[in-house]
Amino acid sequence: MGGFFGSIKHSDCVADLFYGVDYNSHLGTKRAGMVTFDKGYFTRSIHNIENSYFRTKFEPDLPTFSGNSGIGIISDTDAQPIIFSCHLGKFAIVTVARVNNLPELEKDLLDAGHHFCEHSNGITNQTELIATLISQGKDYVDGIENVQNKLRGSCSMLLLTENGIIVARDKYGRTPVYVGKGEDGFAVSSETCSFPNLGYEVEYNVGPGEVVLVTADGYTQLRKPNKKMQICSFLWVYYGYPSCVYEGKNAEEVRFKCGCAMGEKDDCKADFVSGIPDSGIGMALGYAVGKRIPYKRGIVKYTPTWPRSFTPPTQELRELVAKMKLIPNPALIRGKKVVFCDDSIVRGTQLHDNVKDLYRYGAEEVHMRISCPPLVYPCKFVNFTASKSELELITRRIIKEFEGSHDRNLEAYTKTDSPEYKRMVEEIRRQLRITSLKFNPLETLVEAIGLPKECVCTHCFDGSSYE
Repeated sequence: MGGFFGSIKHSDCVADLFYGVDYNSHLGTKRAGMVTFDKGYFTRSIHNIENSYFRTKFEPDLPTFSGNSGIGIISDTDAQPIIFSCHLGKFAIVTVARVNNLPELEKDLLDAGHHFCEHSNGITNQTELIATLISQGKDYVDGIENVQNKLRGSCSMLLLTENGIIVARDKYGRTPVYVGKGEDGFAVSSETCSFPNLGYEVEYNVGPGEVVLVTADGYTQLRKPNKKMQICSFLWVYYGYPSCVYEGKNAEEVRFKCGCAMGEKDDCKADFVSGIPDSGIGMALGYAVGKRIPYKRGIVKYTPTWPRSFTPPTQELRELVAKMKLIPNPALIRGKKVVFCDDSIVRGTQLHDNVKDLYRYGAEEVHMRISCPPLVYPCKFVNFTASKSELELITRRIIKEFEGSHDRNLEAYTKTDSPEYKRMVEEIRRQLRITSLKFNPLETLVEAIGLPKECVCTHCFDGSSYE
């Protein structure tokens, strides 16, 4: 995944840029970058943030930055920003993207005489490839449309030019982009939580495929939005920050509604409900209201040295971080029947370890309630998990065990309460040694989000998508 931030003001923008980019840190753990424009010159810095915080890495660089406009990125893919010069002019670019047909696009561009200088892990830097596609256009808008027409996957981007910041959202709006207004200028961000503490108010929601030019004085639409939208539903399930709003729907409120709906219908007997930090908390608070049982912190997160980890590079590190950052509270759970709410189950590894620890510290019963349906399909659009294979999903491993192939009869397993669905959920419960396990139906999630089903991407749950 990833998140970007840009600022353009009548005065110096560096402080706003620095803190604004930092407010996207929950979206990635690999690389980060900033670039400013001042008197015809770009100043850029890129750092690896896998073992450190964004602020720690970039604070020493701040004196080198100057200017009234700049953009930055938290990225889980390639090193960014890229500074690019072509017949359109000189610009800096950051992207939140997944390019599924990168090899084909790379070959076409190389055959046409283009070249690439930037590489990440031996792979052509996808942001440089996107910049090259932009350079094929007769102007910036035409170049951005070239990207959206040729790229399979998703791509939202910011371009820093001498005339302002060009904002372009993915053609289906799978990732969000907002414009914020301040007293001295404007900002753009993937996450609305970037705005309040920096003095910005949400001003405009950039539509799917829309292109907007932002200056210190305002913003101008360069391309109208597309009619179709499929914004990622996992924004509300997991990786969106609780205070953020997407398409007018607050992440924490949606999680609360998911929990409340499940609690109202749940017949299990429990002493209290607890949320697994961070994104399970909102659901657990809603469950407590719906079920009318107390909310208690049976698991707490050790925040001083373990930040929220998104997608560490190796499975071993993911398991270590997942275990180390969450601490059971034995005084609360000993001898108790507890409902634990979590956002999702991907591989099952983290939850298996959590459940083992809960029993070790005296829990009498462990009931798991999940805010979304089972993940049956890997994400093709925003990289919200680090899964490299379908078989990393616990659902696919179970389907392979039942069907003899991991990709057979998938539709049946996505239908809530079908025999196949019930059998799969029971096997997940058995393998994780949980007293009981329930997932929210897709219908409940969509209703909680409050957008029409066709406007929300639910591919990971039911395989529905279009490119």
